Amino acid sequence: MSVNGYNNSSYQRGSGNSNSRSSGRNLRRLFLRLLIYMLCAVLGLGTGVVLYVYKLMGAVGFVNTPFVTNRQYETIDFANLDNVDLNSGNVVSNWSEGGHTKVYVNENYPIKKVSQKDSKVENVLVFGIDSRGTNDVTCRADAILVVSIDHRSDKIKLISLMRDTGVKIEGRSSVDKLTHSYAYGGVGLLINTINDNFGLDIQRFVMLDFGSSSKLVDLVGGVEIEVTASEVKYANHSINEENMLLGTNVPLLTHEGKQVLNGVQATSWARIRKLDSDYVRSSRQRTLAIAMMQKVGDLGRLEQTALLEDAAGMFETNMNMLDMMRIALSAIEVLGTIDEYRAPADGMFTVQQDPWIMFVDWDAQLADLHEFIWGGSK
Repeated sequence: MSVNGYNNSSYQRGSGNSNSRSSGRNLRRLFLRLLIYMLCAVLGLGTGVVLYVYKLMGAVGFVNTPFVTNRQYETIDFANLDNVDLNSGNVVSNWSEGGHTKVYVNENYPIKKVSQKDSKVENVLVFGIDSRGTNDVTCRADAILVVSIDHRSDKIKLISLMRDTGVKIEGRSSVDKLTHSYAYGGVGLLINTINDNFGLDIQRFVMLDFGSSSKLVDLVGGVEIEVTASEVKYANHSINEENMLLGTNVPLLTHEGKQVLNGVQATSWARIRKLDSDYVRSSRQRTLAIAMMQKVGDLGRLEQTALLEDAAGMFETNMNMLDMMRIALSAIEVLGTIDEYRAPADGMFTVQQDPWIMFVDWDAQLADLHEFIWGGSK
């Protein structure tokens, strides 16, 4: 698999695409066989297969999120959010008690329906949260990634949206940080804030907390990461914190260099912030996401099926099973090449120090971001 940065990417098809297309055909055949089994079950045969699929669908953390049209959205009388206390979340409950943090759905902030801008390009929001316990629901969005599945250029594109980006948030009278929108109004307000400010067309999401992210890394047998000498100490600080939260005894990192990290080690490495900057932190998050994609792509079909079963319930999403299968099939076809982008990009923002917030040159930023996602056609 080749991983190309946007600025020096040729946008030519990666060498891994022939294998990816073959994998896509194999998975489609598997899906067709599954449909045949289900049809047989209707006729009284293959009942076990249908029970398995039903069980799998029930295990996925499906979240019913309200949607409204733009006209309906304009009639909503939103509350004033200027005096909301973002430090009032419950951080007592511990992950070692079991379960994970539920996605925050605030029915007062439905997702505004947005038409897909290009039928060949589908954008899905994947985000983490900074919860420290299963009851800490009204927390901030932390790692914010847009996964863009592009069949026009046969690529997957990962876009990091910086959590401290200054944006307009419904109900706030002044510019506020993007990360706060989730705490103010849940996943609906987060998605609407991203679409309104960045000109995107997101309707679907996947949400993970730190505990779920760690478990997913462990499911694929860990990931290989290049760790610098300066990162070891800061990663170990996070590992110690996770051990306290999870009641585990995960080993600390002992050396620099390329090494296989388990779930807690990998997510602790990706969360490092004090060492350098949030810009580098977002790069670590993309590196971890790419490493995960590579591991999943290298698995055989039976292993991928087992992974899906084991992963069900570790994340929450507003996609049903058929929708997830469609997007998974779509993504596998273009998994050969992954491009990366960070917004706001270098040279397109200024920083206010106190409080720390990034003020964006939106004219330049939107043109550059849309060029990366859609080739400048939107």
